[in-house]
Amino acid sequence: MTRIHVGTCGWTDRALVTSGWYPRGHRDTEGRLRYYAGRFPVVEADSPYYALPSPGTTRLWAERTPAGFRFDVKAHSLLTGHPTRPAALPADLRGRARDDGLLDEVWARYAEALEPLRASGRLGTLLFQFPPSLAPGPSAEAFLRNCRERARDWPFAVEFRDPGWWRADRKRATTALLADLDATAVAVDTVQGLPTSVPPVAPVTTARLAVVRFHGRSPHWGTGSKEDRFRHGYTERELAGWLPRVRALAARTEEVHLLFNNCCADAAARAAETMRGLLHATVPHQPTPTCHEPT
Repeated sequence: MTRIHVGTCGWTDRALVTSGWYPRGHRDTEGRLRYYAGRFPVVEADSPYYALPSPGTTRLWAERTPAGFRFDVKAHSLLTGHPTRPAALPADLRGRARDDGLLDEVWARYAEALEPLRASGRLGTLLFQFPPSLAPGPSAEAFLRNCRERARDWPFAVEFRDPGWWRADRKRATTALLADLDATAVAVDTVQGLPTSVPPVAPVTTARLAVVRFHGRSPHWGTGSKEDRFRHGYTERELAGWLPRVRALAARTEEVHLLFNNCCADAAARAAETMRGLLHATVPHQPTPTCHEPT
């Protein structure tokens, strides 16, 4: 039976930590993860996008979560073609030329850091979120294939931020490309009607896993500060609209991950609870999250 796992994009976001979602006695580093893992079965680890963790750190992640828990881990920014500040690299690599040799070294350290998660059975997938500058075309496809070659022995998921990949005239080709790469196509929920809006399509490209990331429906998607782009409190009606697509994904995959990235106080956690309630009638209804300014 397909497992549908619901969780959030991160468990250490400052807006969540200061919202009061974590109770007293569970606000230290270890306590937060143990508390989170007692309520959700999956989380996205986004910190490796900004800086490479150590194997010791990810070993603690594994030790502080129960068997069957999943971490979907974002790829480091350099690996996905995002602008990368020198401070985001290990100190001994900051003076290196930005070439394939540096990419190989960053990949090797990233893979080494994640090995404890894979060895413990807690790795869901690597998440390669590509920048809006990666538009469809032969050079972009070559870049994707190079990324996949580095990660050839790992579960691999792809999120595009250029909407052209999923527009009607390109959708079939993109689906075929990701299937050929054995890469999970990450579906997204964002506001629609903007030039930067990614269509909410949800193709299945691997039988192993489907992923949906809920970014919120802020009219500032693609512009403004992080809080502007992702501030949104999902309503039950908005989430219910995804149920047919989620069930269609579950019918064709072994596992589905639904991850909430609407970082507005504890809105992501509450939206995840609401979605879980919609999927499983035995879970009590949770109130619609109210969005507050982060402190």
